This record gives sequence, C-alpha cells and structure tokens, in this order.
Amino acid sequence: MTSMRTRERLISRLQQRGIKDEAVLEVMRNTPRHIFLDEALAHRAYEDSALPIGHNQTLSQPYIVAKMTELLVADGRPNKVLEVGTGSGYQSAVLAQLVDEVYSVERIRPLQQKARQRTQALKLYNIRFRHADGGLGWSEHGPFDAILSAAAPETVPEELTNQLAVGGRLVMPVGGDAQQLILIKRTAEGLEQDIVEPVNFVPLLSGTVG
Repeated sequence: MTSMRTRERLISRLQQRGIKDEAVLEVMRNTPRHIFLDEALAHRAYEDSALPIGHNQTLSQPYIVAKMTELLVADGRPNKVLEVGTGSGYQSAVLAQLVDEVYSVERIRPLQQKARQRTQALKLYNIRFRHADGGLGWSEHGPFDAILSAAAPETVPEELTNQLAVGGRLVMPVGGDAQQLILIKRTAEGLEQDIVEPVNFVPLLSGTVG
C-alpha cells in the first residue's frame, strides 16, 4: 500500500493531468501521504482522491495539492508562506520541502495537534503552527511571499490580500456551491486575479475556534 510502485502510479496520474514542476513531483513522490490519515484509510493514501480526516474536514486530492503548490512556486522559491487551514498537515509538509518558512493556521485544535506530530516525525522543523481563525491570516509575520488556503470562503478575505507582499501569490478556492480555484498576484499597481479551474473544497469557516 505504501510501495514506491504505488506512489509512482500516483505521480504518473499527476503528470497526465498536467503537473510539470519536477520539484513538486519529487516532493509528492517522497512524502508519505499515508501517515496523514487514520489507519483505516491508509490503504487509500495514494489514490488521487480527497479523503476524510474527521471534524467534517478532508485531506485534499493529491492533484489539487500538486496544482496549488505548483502555482505557488511558479515565480521561484518563496521565503515565507502562509497556509490557511492546516488540516492533516499534508499540504504543510509538501510546502515545507519547497519553501523556507511555513506559517500554518488551523481553527480545529485536534487537527493542528496531529499535524504538528506528523510533520515533526518527518523532521520538518520550518513550520510554525497557530490555533486561530485562518481567514484572519497571521499578520504579525506578514507580509508573506505566498498564501495558500485549503478551504473556500465565499469571497477573498481582505485580511489575506493585505498580508500578501508585492510580487507575492495567493492561491485559494473561492465560492459557495460553485467554487473556482483562483490565483491572485500582488503587483506594485495592485491585485491581479486569474481563474484556474473549478474545484470543490470544504468552506472556510470564521468565528469561534475549537
């Protein structure tokens, strides 16, 4: 279930779907996705599908993780990245191998605690975790060279775009029943937004953290 052959099949599927960045593919190949799932689901870890992690949250589909990561690093290696929604910690682990620092915010404490344990087991020590409302970002450590959200707000939170550095990229799903993955770039003149493709994410909740 965790053999390199199984992982290679997943990498081939990602390539067939258009993922080209060799560094992203290599990190996806070598990151053990099965440790970010409960044991009962670990045998499905290298399927190209989203999987439940409890608390009405999911581990994102590998293609989406790869696509969002590829978009994030397309202009070069970011220094500081804000991740909105730590979830299982899998996306955090992928990012941590491609950027200098990851600042990851999660509103569900049990998920955050498991994510910290998993990433530390992989000896990824360049991730800082915060238990808070991710939609508010982490302004004390901004501005960020890149921002990635693993949950979909109805509209892009201004708190996040305000924490995006000039030259930075924000990748996130946006919308209600019909969601789009969007890419926002901050230039000296302002914000530029592109729609990438339709997606389906859990909603970005705000308010009380638990």
